Amino acid sequence: MNTSDVRVVRIYLTEGQKQYQQLISLLHDREQVRGMTVFRGISGFGKSGKMHASTLLDLSLDLPVVLEFFDRPEKVATVLEDLKNLVEPGHIVSWGATVNSGE
Repeated sequence: MNTSDVRVVRIYLTEGQKQYQQLISLLHDREQVRGMTVFRGISGFGKSGKMHASTLLDLSLDLPVVLEFFDRPEKVATVLEDLKNLVEPGHIVSWGATVNSGE
């Protein structure tokens, strides 16, 4: 199996920010990254310590959202430059990985 190096990026947001829709469009339409998934969390908190959670009694519209994408390391470096003005510092995490690239 052949593999190639990629860089994986996670962006931590909340639904209430409404920012994730803008980022999805940016990553899909303009940057055309290789792959992307958005995860909706059931609970989470950040540096403010404010808990964002979903319960049966409180259907919150401010739940955690994680936007994850991957591409070649050099492409991700370019995308991260564009994202630094759109995403609050400390909300982007990235790491190297490998992907199977076919036969």
